[in-house]
Amino acid sequence: MLEAYVYSGLRTPFGRHGGSLSAVRPDDLVGELLARLVQTSGLPVQALEDVILGCTNQAGEDSRNLARNALLSAGLPMTV
Repeated sequence: MLEAYVYSGLRTPFGRHGGSLSAVRPDDLVGELLARLVQTSGLPVQALEDVILGCTNQAGEDSRNLARNALLSAGLPMTV
């Protein structure tokens, strides 16, 4: 069996239709979150192998690979 480690975690704020976050793209919002995780964790970026991201709704414009786009938005390497 492979071993998995949860090193750190954060979450985005809740939003509502037409609310203050309605103009923010989900990948940009999560990209900021991932960048903050890397910044505060002290874990070297080179040590990252995987990121697991949950999303409750991917519809319309947002039905793309949110996790991948957020990783790239956060400046993480394409190897993660």
